[in-house]
Amino acid sequence: MISKTYKMAVMIFVMTLVWILDGCSHSVSQESEVKTVKLDYAYYNPVSLVLKEKKWLEDDLKKDGIRVEWIFSAGSNKTLELLNSRSIDFGSTSGASALLGRANGNPIKSIYVFSKPEWTALVVRADSPIKKVKDLKGKKIAVTRGTDPYIFLLRALGTAGLSEKDVEIVQLQHPDGKTALEKGDVDAWAGLDPYMAQTEIEKHSKLFFRHPDWNTYGFLNVREEFAKDHPEIVKKVLKAYEKARKWALENPDEFEKLVAAESKQNDKVAAKVIHRTDLTNPVIGEVHKRTIEASGEVLLKSGAMDKSVDIKKTTDDLIDPEYIENLNKK
Repeated sequence: MISKTYKMAVMIFVMTLVWILDGCSHSVSQESEVKTVKLDYAYYNPVSLVLKEKKWLEDDLKKDGIRVEWIFSAGSNKTLELLNSRSIDFGSTSGASALLGRANGNPIKSIYVFSKPEWTALVVRADSPIKKVKDLKGKKIAVTRGTDPYIFLLRALGTAGLSEKDVEIVQLQHPDGKTALEKGDVDAWAGLDPYMAQTEIEKHSKLFFRHPDWNTYGFLNVREEFAKDHPEIVKKVLKAYEKARKWALENPDEFEKLVAAESKQNDKVAAKVIHRTDLTNPVIGEVHKRTIEASGEVLLKSGAMDKSVDIKKTTDDLIDPEYIENLNKK
């Protein structure tokens, strides 16, 4: 006779085995469900241009029967829209823009730093009488809301005791802002590279207010649900990004030519953009947290972010350096 205790032990063992096998098959089936991984590419993210051109991610994922689709983003605000609508799985934004998106209910995780840039400044035409931030009072300023240049503008205005209410904001996407400045439709522009470098070189436009430390880094973000369901794909994407970043550092001349070709800019513009772009540290850490938290406080003060938002908690919820830290340990 088999004892009840023995029967119970066998039953528990079988149930445990079924649970483990079911979990494994669930994980495999989740990975196999993915037929296409969608990423953005952006002129303000030069590493994405390398990865798109070299097709290293395509080569890796095709082994699993997964396609790669690249979708152009004109700015952080557009990337956040694409992530929120599930039109892309991975998207590049400024750190502050990612924080604003998360605070507004966009379920994303920031997992990688693709650059430390000085990609934004306040720009005027070569013949402009504007010399200081205080001269912007009552002036028309082109800017893309929800992006690093917008947050940079708010911080700059604050240094002169001004706010958004003291100027006339003209909402335009980055390239349109450059055009509006050059045509004289606006008095100033909160610029973004490579368009900012382009107008510097071609029209001798002036960057009259600069503050490199206010540029809140380039973040690669992933939809939180996608990261939870497909962690192995996230690792493969970051592995490919790391290959592209390291290639850019090791091949500066080729990198410059590639960026110029992909962003449809001349070599001088590409060189200026790359000169003020640091690609050396891909891991999100405390310095990045402090920078975007400072920007978050500016957004709260300006009313661009709901006053109920807990900046520190939202930042902690946003940032997940685990993937890249684990990748670099190998």
